[in-house]
Amino acid sequence: MLRSLFAGISGLRVNQTMLDVTGNNIANANTTGFKSSTTVFQDTLSQMLTAGSVPTAQTGGTNPIQIGLGVQLASTSGNFTQGSAQTTGRATDLMISGDGFFILGSGSDNATGEQPNQVYTRAGSFSWDNSGNLVAPDGKFVMGNEADPTGYTYTTDPATGAYTATATYAVSGTPTTNTLTSLHQIQTITVATDADGNPVATGDASATGSYTATLTSYEIGSDGVIRGTYDDGIKRDMGKLELATFTNTQGLNKVGDTEFAQAANSGQAQIGDAGSAGHGNLTAGALEMSNVDLAQEFTNLILAQRGFEASSKVITTSDSILEDLIQMKR
Repeated sequence: MLRSLFAGISGLRVNQTMLDVTGNNIANANTTGFKSSTTVFQDTLSQMLTAGSVPTAQTGGTNPIQIGLGVQLASTSGNFTQGSAQTTGRATDLMISGDGFFILGSGSDNATGEQPNQVYTRAGSFSWDNSGNLVAPDGKFVMGNEADPTGYTYTTDPATGAYTATATYAVSGTPTTNTLTSLHQIQTITVATDADGNPVATGDASATGSYTATLTSYEIGSDGVIRGTYDDGIKRDMGKLELATFTNTQGLNKVGDTEFAQAANSGQAQIGDAGSAGHGNLTAGALEMSNVDLAQEFTNLILAQRGFEASSKVITTSDSILEDLIQMKR
């Protein structure tokens, strides 16, 4: 009799957990970049009443007789499918189409720029602070690969005479986690010029003068490169956002603010450029919305409610039978 009571209690517990998870999903139906979760149940140990036996020459084999002892929570699985796009028109609103996470940092701990507090998010609602840093709503820096403002190389288009500025980056190739830096606007650039007033690379032997170019506008490309347009009419890279992927995204820890942290079973972050090596492309002026399916969540609410009610009924029925047994003695 006690077995059914404890089985009913375990049913109450896990269905309450399912209600908790479902309620959280519904509450975040409009949260930018939110990833929903599902509950997975599994049975607990079963009590062996009679063990099975092997067939013999005289008798056939028998199956074991076991009674289950209830249910338990196996896992809460994250759903990392792509959310729908919401167009905002803001230049600093970014959406990842495909795999990957934005990388956020909250400060360096030494002169090498190592970021010990990096977290990862799909919510790309960013903005510039008053120091020109690209930041998330909670103030964390958006991390990437910073362009070297003294390392531009200039070439001209023979047909139009327009200049193209090619940037060099402080970190060449694919950066590691410890070499990422916060991204910021390069408001002014000192441009070296030759005798005819044409821009040349800093340190070029033909450089005889210089002028200061001031940032007038910017854009963020699908490759994550932040390109500034300066008052001399030349576009220059200010930096590029890097994305992180993981072998097992299910293993990430949720740390609040729609952010995730690397964990023991997630694997190391694989840092790379947007659109390369399995990393998704970026769309500027749009945000990825929550991937919560309200129809499914309301169905889960019904399932959890009925499961809770049924488990309650098991407890009350067992209690009623125990009461009948007690009344027999009277």
